[in-house]
Amino acid sequence: MDGREELAVRFEAERGRLGAVARRMLGSTVEAEDAVQEAWLRLERVDAAELENLPGWLTTVVSRLCLDVLRGRRTEPVVVEEAVDGPEAEAELVEEVGRAMLVVLDRLGPAERVAFVLHDGFAVPFEQIGPVVGRNTAAAKKLASRARQRVRGTGEATGAARREVVEAFLAAARGGDLDALLAVLAPEVVRRADPAALPAGRPVLLRGAGAVARETRVIGRRARFAVPVLVDGELCAAIAPDGRLRLLLRFEVADGRVAGFEVVADPARLAALELSLPGRDTP
Repeated sequence: MDGREELAVRFEAERGRLGAVARRMLGSTVEAEDAVQEAWLRLERVDAAELENLPGWLTTVVSRLCLDVLRGRRTEPVVVEEAVDGPEAEAELVEEVGRAMLVVLDRLGPAERVAFVLHDGFAVPFEQIGPVVGRNTAAAKKLASRARQRVRGTGEATGAARREVVEAFLAAARGGDLDALLAVLAPEVVRRADPAALPAGRPVLLRGAGAVARETRVIGRRARFAVPVLVDGELCAAIAPDGRLRLLLRFEVADGRVAGFEVVADPARLAALELSLPGRDTP
């Protein structure tokens, strides 16, 4: 086996881990594969014999590539993007990371996300993370700590009863079950929505369990992408078909039923939301 073949074998031994790092950082299987492949191309251009820690070097390269992609996203105009991954790749990513985690990670700043994923997800020491994000060790620790607080929040303040109602609504919406929707909606339930969330001609305010249930049943196919998240300690539902927030449902719960909910779709309103996980999910 010549030097190049040996290097390829060593790289392949790291590919799975590198891909996992990149997927969590980017929330995209396709972009993660591109980052890993670029790391291989860069490895071919250096003298691998001089690398004392090949896994560490590769982690640094992939992380910097991901950081560049994340920063590039922040400079692009705010538009509703199509998913980069196909359905199968997206499903695998959601199963691996969790849709709620992907949604919350997407709300972090680029350096926060990289520092958090590397340390909390892959136990990379802060001494190695600092140079990746262009900070000293202490600053890298602060980045990860701030991200951790944003991801985990302060805990669910509204309790298990509210969560049970919200999850019952989402389950009924996903299944298009009219009877189950009527059972979880209060008789005088009110649905409010940003115009961008609705088909043309639909009213921004709808009242009554029957009307709201029928509408939810028709347009509720998006509910299969819904996951519980916390906004200001309040349990809501994020609809994120590609792991990026597209709609947010904010609920009013009373007497064990949904008394009202708002569908937030305006990009500026969505961008201003602080999201966190409703449980002890980890990256």
